[in-house]
Amino acid sequence: MSKYSEKNFLKSFGYALRGLKLAIKSQKNFRRQIITAILALSLALILKFTLTEFCLIIIVIGMVLFAELFNSVIEFLLDAVYKNNYSKLVEMAKDMAAGSVCIVSSCACVVGALLYVSKFIKLFLH
Repeated sequence: MSKYSEKNFLKSFGYALRGLKLAIKSQKNFRRQIITAILALSLALILKFTLTEFCLIIIVIGMVLFAELFNSVIEFLLDAVYKNNYSKLVEMAKDMAAGSVCIVSSCACVVGALLYVSKFIKLFLH
């Protein structure tokens, strides 16, 4: 049996879904970001975003969710390797990982502001 078989693909997909469920259960920020994403997509539909605008929103949402998951993975790995013992290097690594989430989230806010504010201006001025 090939490692690229459909059966192995479905098994891998199952692991990915299990990981997402774990993130939703255990990561408060991830849950908040999922709720924010749902609200952002709903508002985009209500404001009749163009396909391009909608795609931009989906891309930045995906980037934020990916960054948050990656941050959580780094934290879990470091905690496992260092058995939850304090280390200045672990602290620095965790802070940098959290910083990456902050950068991506800030960029997403700018993109969102540019798209949503222009729609609201058009909505209320016309």
